[in-house]
Amino acid sequence: MGTATGSAFDTETLRRAIEGNTGNNLLSLYADDAEIRIVDRNNQPSHPTVLHGRNQIAELLDDIYSRDMTHKLDRCVMQGDQAAYSESCEYADGTRVLAESMVTLRDGKITDQLIVQAWDE
Repeated sequence: MGTATGSAFDTETLRRAIEGNTGNNLLSLYADDAEIRIVDRNNQPSHPTVLHGRNQIAELLDDIYSRDMTHKLDRCVMQGDQAAYSESCEYADGTRVLAESMVTLRDGKITDQLIVQAWDE
């Protein structure tokens, strides 16, 4: 288990937030001015989806956690104010999603996140 220097952000906190039933705990890990960039089949690297601030991030998390699916933190590596983690999700019908994230932390909160994700088709 890693801990960012001088912060409350650690692997177990991230695990509880990701594997919970709502996005509220996960949202609490983001700074007010956080930015998320999402790259996937529909949002390619030159034109990623970009979310700015906790309000837009909350909308994404509310949508994700309203779906009939499970979320699992597979692994997390932390070094200073950087973290990388793998998440696997599964819908009730068996469709799987894998996501890799790289985050930057400030005062124990996520300020920048790049998510690369892929789904079963």
